[in-house]
Amino acid sequence: MTKIALVTGANRGIGKEVCRQLAGRGLTVLLSGRDLDKAQAAAVDIGLANITPAQLDVTDEDSIARLRDEVERRYGRLDLLVNNAGGHYDYWQTALDADIDTVRAAAETNLYGPWRVTQAFVPLLKRSDHPRIVNVGSGAAAVSSLGAGPPAYIASKAGLHALTLMLTAELKEDGLLVNAVCPGWVATDPNNPGGRPIPEGAAGIVWAALLDDDGPTGGFFRDEQPLEW
Repeated sequence: MTKIALVTGANRGIGKEVCRQLAGRGLTVLLSGRDLDKAQAAAVDIGLANITPAQLDVTDEDSIARLRDEVERRYGRLDLLVNNAGGHYDYWQTALDADIDTVRAAAETNLYGPWRVTQAFVPLLKRSDHPRIVNVGSGAAAVSSLGAGPPAYIASKAGLHALTLMLTAELKEDGLLVNAVCPGWVATDPNNPGGRPIPEGAAGIVWAALLDDDGPTGGFFRDEQPLEW
């Protein structure tokens, strides 16, 4: 049975490459983005017939509900959810002078967005024989080594890490593996210049999405190797 995957924030960068790699392995992939035109353009650029563009704004509950209903109608289940949508790398400010509206906006996308999407799609994931959730986290938000840095981004990603652990505990009995993956410093648009190639960052996310049933859950990884939370 062909696996069905949903990748959020996938019209460019890491999310787009995750879609490319998953589709290349034969999965049916929903490449989602806030702007449907951009999602469609990304799907056309990849050029694989098993990629379907979809509109999804992770900050909009109505948008999430519409896509959930569409996935249920078309497929009846979801096998893989990759919570990739994120941003707000506020390198220009510190925790002491941070604009709280910016912090709030980062949380809406980086924490509350994945939280909303997961809540909506867990019932469909529970219908899968091999359900997986991958949250795209960040080594910058690892509490074990936390220091100064972009405060809105770090705080929201640290919250996402906490959410990953809570979901792990709540979904373990359902056989649903939940992990966070740091793609590393990748040469996406916001981070240029200087990051590593996008396919290298995406590969670890794809690995976590395709774990065997006896694979890890509740972990934090980069390049398939565990990190300290």
